[in-house]
Amino acid sequence: MLDDLDRGLVHALHLDGRAPFSRIAAALGVSTQTVARRYRRLRAEAGLRVVGLPDPHRADRAQWLVRLTATPRAAQDLARALSLRADTSWVKLASGGTEILAVVHTPTGTDAGHSLVLHDIPRTSGITAVSSHYLLHTYLGGPTAWRGRADALTPRQQQHLRPSDGPDTAAHAPATPLPAARQRLADTDDGLLRALERDGRAGQAELAAATGWSPATVARRLAELRAVGALFFDVEIDDAAFGATTQAMLWMAVPPAHLDHVATALAGHDELAFVAATTGPTNLVAQALCPDPAALHRYLTHRLGALDAIRALETSPVLRTVKAAGPVPHPAAAARRTSPGRGPTS
Repeated sequence: MLDDLDRGLVHALHLDGRAPFSRIAAALGVSTQTVARRYRRLRAEAGLRVVGLPDPHRADRAQWLVRLTATPRAAQDLARALSLRADTSWVKLASGGTEILAVVHTPTGTDAGHSLVLHDIPRTSGITAVSSHYLLHTYLGGPTAWRGRADALTPRQQQHLRPSDGPDTAAHAPATPLPAARQRLADTDDGLLRALERDGRAGQAELAAATGWSPATVARRLAELRAVGALFFDVEIDDAAFGATTQAMLWMAVPPAHLDHVATALAGHDELAFVAATTGPTNLVAQALCPDPAALHRYLTHRLGALDAIRALETSPVLRTVKAAGPVPHPAAAARRTSPGRGPTS
């Protein structure tokens, strides 16, 4: 479990994943060295990582939520194989270890982009069932943090930490609107995005080396992408450190006329970290994070049960998250996570 300082640090990183340690320290009322030390400890012990992610629409990416049922022997190997692919995120083992859930990212407007969904997966041995659900609209998730991680700071502290200064923030974007062509991600951004997906707090020199750009160009392009919402920063950490030891995916069927109303209501529930509308017979999906099975039962029966428009509900307990938003670290890189001096502000 985390103490108040740990929670404040995680909340601060959700507000600005690239905030200098000195600015976080000033908001928390501690020294810069203390923040740096806590950050390194959380990386080593709780899986803390900041990752830079592209907005799917501006990157011309479609997102599919894929459900696979496999034999117990094949499920773990399949989940691991999916986690190593560059086109997947949020790979989870669920339902007693016989179900694998994954978000698959494909290019839009091209049949070739759907190869994993329609070709590769069905041919994999050990799979007994496959369903894929196109993510139509995200009501909660992405840049919006689960409230259990973002309740530690006062409004004044939050205002101090929101991106407002420094070379990487939106405040340094041009005052006039950017040209339309620059408001979308370009092929030339690939090197920058890959580096930020591995470590959203990578320093300017590291990002310059990854892109072949000058540090000034890196800073300018980061500011542009953040200013228009084409790039955001997410925080990965073991949710059990916040007391959420029981997780479940909730698959709901809601009449289309009530879908937006129900989804908007669910996005305000503290127990949920993700809510999205999808295609398929279950057209609304959510992720619940609860302290224990009894709390999940109370949530399902009292809060969800009060929404009459939910016609059907399937609950899939999540056993383990094999891959979160960013790529799975190489073992050598994971070992370096405990070393000092990483990030733009250490």
